[in-house]
Amino acid sequence: MSPAISIVVPIFNMEAYLPRCLDSLLHQTFRDIEIIAVNDGSTDGSLKVLESYSERDSRLKIIDSDNQGVSGARNLGLSYCTGQYIGFVDPDDWVSSTMYEQMLDAALDQDIDIVMCAYTREFGTHTKPKHYSLPDKSIYHGEEVQWQLTRRLIGPLGVEVASPEQLDAWGTVWSKLYKRSLIRKAGCSFIDLKEIGSNEDTLFNIEAFSHAESFIFLNRPLYHYWRANTESITTCYKPLLDQQFQTLYQCMELFAKGRSVEYRQALNNRIALNVLGLGLNIVSTSNPASVFGKVSQIKQLLSQRVFGDALAKFEIRNCTSVWRLFYTAAKWRLAWPVYLLLMVIDMMRTKSIRRNRSGIYSYPAGRDYHESRRTRDDANELLSANEQKRLSV
Repeated sequence: MSPAISIVVPIFNMEAYLPRCLDSLLHQTFRDIEIIAVNDGSTDGSLKVLESYSERDSRLKIIDSDNQGVSGARNLGLSYCTGQYIGFVDPDDWVSSTMYEQMLDAALDQDIDIVMCAYTREFGTHTKPKHYSLPDKSIYHGEEVQWQLTRRLIGPLGVEVASPEQLDAWGTVWSKLYKRSLIRKAGCSFIDLKEIGSNEDTLFNIEAFSHAESFIFLNRPLYHYWRANTESITTCYKPLLDQQFQTLYQCMELFAKGRSVEYRQALNNRIALNVLGLGLNIVSTSNPASVFGKVSQIKQLLSQRVFGDALAKFEIRNCTSVWRLFYTAAKWRLAWPVYLLLMVIDMMRTKSIRRNRSGIYSYPAGRDYHESRRTRDDANELLSANEQKRLSV
């Protein structure tokens, strides 16, 4: 008999963290689950840990594969799922003991397609729940799902632009349960990060939500997102990131096409906001270019039509003072001021990361070393706790 829930866990060299993750899943108050653990070519003792747990609990099913990256591992895991609902968990994270019971109850109560919960950021020395200015339970049906979720996943509009740190707050897959029949109907799959650079979660969700008729958000921090750093906090320079992002935008354009003009504006705002992350990629200390070389790269970035057009139409008036200066300089293609602002932003961000010992840029569980762990929220690292709370949506 098929279980109620299948949980896919992509794993790449996470021997140290796996027991904590697996214990949280196998000790759920709701026990009718199967755990599809995809060992994605790990070279450490991850497979041995999995085998040890599997011997004790048959609900853990191991898929041992060659390394193919997080998207390939998740897609492989999906092909083995038999549950009515499907969830995803990263192996260095863990979940509250009642997470899947609460989420499934909410789903079954009204036959919901997708359920999402809030999460807590775990820094090792302290915790910080992600703030959403919403009631305990929010339910959306029909066109509300498309406008409130699909459109928001494509990009922000109006006052949402004031919170660049919230750009992909709804885009993670590990905080959700999806009806398996919906995933099959929508043909959802994860695109290789070598093609799009980042946001494979967001694209998966856009595809799923564009076919969904119902959605519930539980404003309860049931998922625990590990951000304590034991690796270098420096970024890895990605010379092709701007090209990869343009492929990402093309994928999003397919969903925006044929919808209202607001969807196109939302994508335009996403492209403009992404100039920050692309700029930080250029000024990364791992970029071997000289200062003049980096300024030249910034100039080339701002001169590219896709980014220049997006910045020209960007709703700068909705930005907070923290970001208005940066995006105004970018809009006018002022390469040197943009470079200097990026250096200040990077310094502040790095200082904040060191202070919090967060793992935003550490090598991730379930991913190759060239793959980003989650969508970067560089802006969030520069805002005070009060500003973050005030700007949250």
